[in-house]
Amino acid sequence: MKKLLNTLYVTSQGAYLAKEGETVLVRVEQETRLRLPIHTLGAIVCFGQVSASPALMGMCGERDVALSFLTENGRFLARVQGPVSGNVLLRREQYRWADDPDRCARIARLIVAAKVANSRTVLQRALRDHPENDGGASLTGASSHLAHLLQELRRENTALDSIRGWEGEAARGYFGVFDHLITTEKEAFFFRGRSRRPPLDNMNALLSFIYTLIAHDVAAALEGVGLDPAVGYLHRDRPGRPGLALDLMEELRAYLGDRLALGLVNRRQVKAKGFRTTESGAVSMDDDTRKTLLIAYQERKREEITHPFLGEKIEIGLLPHVQAMLMARHLRGDLEAYPPFVWR
Repeated sequence: MKKLLNTLYVTSQGAYLAKEGETVLVRVEQETRLRLPIHTLGAIVCFGQVSASPALMGMCGERDVALSFLTENGRFLARVQGPVSGNVLLRREQYRWADDPDRCARIARLIVAAKVANSRTVLQRALRDHPENDGGASLTGASSHLAHLLQELRRENTALDSIRGWEGEAARGYFGVFDHLITTEKEAFFFRGRSRRPPLDNMNALLSFIYTLIAHDVAAALEGVGLDPAVGYLHRDRPGRPGLALDLMEELRAYLGDRLALGLVNRRQVKAKGFRTTESGAVSMDDDTRKTLLIAYQERKREEITHPFLGEKIEIGLLPHVQAMLMARHLRGDLEAYPPFVWR
């Protein structure tokens, strides 16, 4: 099994990353703040005004360490990548599947079913852990509706457009009661609907940032097993969009993303003062809040679970790699069907 390596998140504005032997240096105002051996890193993610030396970029490419640059708010800008890894025959097979609507529908149906099941589990756990919740009736109704959609998704030979329609309906039902899952500081952390580019409230700012982190990890995992993150089966092709990464991310949104955001708010690990609204109405986090989130995300990735398909204990941070590996095995014909991640 692959070993979970660390991800270095650099948020200090004006930081400069350099190479010294086999070590990554993080310098701020010509002072070295951090030294890390390259062999301990799986990825480096830079937010905002952070730069890197050509020598460091070259070392990251040679050592297969993903070096990514994002805006302060988490919008992806660029990634430094070494030679493309993987068997070209695998990618050719991936593209053939993407051109076949029936094959796309077979994979998309499983992915959406896992997303709906995991979203429903979030609602059921909230009902179990907080039976006194004022929104109990709404949560119960939404959970029942998601159960109905799961029954629909069990139908084989379903058209891809129908699957996408059910996915959208499930998302509307789930996010329609999401506000009831927030139990503290309701004035500052409320949810009236999903807003993305830009996020228009504190909760959406949290969710969007976490989803960006998950998408980065999934894209890197797909590249690691030799698949093209851009060519997916549920999400339509669009220039610059990592379709397959977004496909596999759907299974992890509720389990890894939503639960993390809710935990940070409900345990008061993030505060309203850590968010600011710009003149355009966009909401962003300050440096301290962003660091709190990144630390919590790293700690979450180190927790262990038993993978429902493999039956083995793995660190949660390896979920993107495991699902990418299973997708590759399915496309090669080693698995009859793709086994999505379903939270038990």
